[in-house]
Amino acid sequence: MVEPRPAAPTVKFVDEYCQWYKSLFPDVRSFEAFKYLHVGCISELKRKTLPEIAKIVGLDNQQGLHHFLTTSPWDIEKLRDLRLELILQVLKGRPIILIIDETGDKKKGNKTDYVKRQYIGNLGKVENGIVAVTAYGVFCGMTFPLLFEVYKPRERLKPGDKYRTKPEIAAIMMRKLESMGFNFNLVLADSLYGESGKNFIAVLDEFKKNYIVAIRSNHSVKLLPRQHTQYLKWHKFKRVFSDLSSENRFIREIIHGKRSENRYWQITPVREKLPGNTTWYVISKYPDLTPRDVGNFYGLRTWVEYGLKQSKNELGWADYRLTRYQDIERWWEIVCSSYLMVGLHSEQMQPSPAKSPSKLADHPWWDDELATKLLETNSQWDEQPQP
Repeated sequence: MVEPRPAAPTVKFVDEYCQWYKSLFPDVRSFEAFKYLHVGCISELKRKTLPEIAKIVGLDNQQGLHHFLTTSPWDIEKLRDLRLELILQVLKGRPIILIIDETGDKKKGNKTDYVKRQYIGNLGKVENGIVAVTAYGVFCGMTFPLLFEVYKPRERLKPGDKYRTKPEIAAIMMRKLESMGFNFNLVLADSLYGESGKNFIAVLDEFKKNYIVAIRSNHSVKLLPRQHTQYLKWHKFKRVFSDLSSENRFIREIIHGKRSENRYWQITPVREKLPGNTTWYVISKYPDLTPRDVGNFYGLRTWVEYGLKQSKNELGWADYRLTRYQDIERWWEIVCSSYLMVGLHSEQMQPSPAKSPSKLADHPWWDDELATKLLETNSQWDEQPQP
């Protein structure tokens, strides 16, 4: 029996990180393509397309990389589970903050699976595009993607597909993370999920999780006879940003009838006018949180999501030229893996999966600016009280 040749080396820290997944790939060429794509994601390329990645890693063409994403027989679920297992090993049972969000990307035409005109959150309007529900972890100042799942509009369902709302998708994700052993002591989400009691909030209550989630300004609460709504006094707090600058914000509690485990809040930058686009209505279930904690934790959700979107774009989240979701899903998983690879070299996420510590090599394929962006995206968490 002839021993297979060893995989061609790339960059030391990439080779060390990718070794964790080597057993998933049936042949050396697939494993090499896996490593090359990680190199491409962290490179200085402005657009991480397969032809450009092939050039930068020294390949004659993109065919091997395309084959890896479309027809190579590796199991994406096994890759995802190994990535999550690696995160669990680093966490060692320590709790994380879980953020549920959406990632939407504008796409032309209708050839790409599950693309339609729909609301794209980062654009703030309805556009033709594709949307994925995403779950992120926050730990000691570092963020990392956990799970993602494409939202499948009813009009674009394929044979065998089952329609699920975004809150239903998020609930399934939380169940999977809970079953794997992730310990999240606070969940943050926007109003789409906060308003979904039976699908999303019910799962949080089932697992007895603390949460701070947005609700609509016209959210209704049933009151008993002779009960009324109280608006308590405003509290001023400083909202601290990633550059350590701060701005004054105001928060007050709203009590519908009698105060319960679920507490309602109103957060605004200008208490006299209550501007609609920057005034938040929030419901929390977290004992002993102060008004300042509620304001800062929920405010950080928005900032973290913005930073994560920017970081994923730097890694090439939307740069694929694929139309089948099975292939797009593989690309997105590679991006999530690349994000984790960079994060594992931060002080917060040590030790790394490598057998021996490695520095970010002085190599032309490594993009220091990108690394800095990813490692500093959520530095403001270091300045905030952790639950």
